[in-house]
Amino acid sequence: QVQLVESGGGLVQAGGSLRLSCAVSGSRFSINAMNWYRQAPGKQREWVATITGGGSTNYADSVKGRFTISRDNAKNTVYLQMNSLKPEDTAVYYCYFRDLLLQRNYWGQGTQVTVSS
Repeated sequence: QVQLVESGGGLVQAGGSLRLSCAVSGSRFSINAMNWYRQAPGKQREWVATITGGGSTNYADSVKGRFTISRDNAKNTVYLQMNSLKPEDTAVYYCYFRDLLLQRNYWGQGTQVTVSS
């Protein structure tokens, strides 16, 4: 059974930093691209960042230069380091991946990030 457990959200002042973690079990983690999405109140869920199995990264323009996605395949964990946070970064952040072997999509439970001005 595939499980994703997210952690690291919280309340931070503008300009501060947080690091989100998403631990995955039950999947061949190293071969799957991992993603972070976020959903602000009253808005649609939006893509934030992706890291491929090979370590290539891509970011939404709104977070480029401030957020860094990384992965530790030995720990089956993907991270999102968020620096220079802005109030508009306030959202529930979700970890997501599509399992290439099982051909199924998996979402984490979400972790709340709140940035105060």
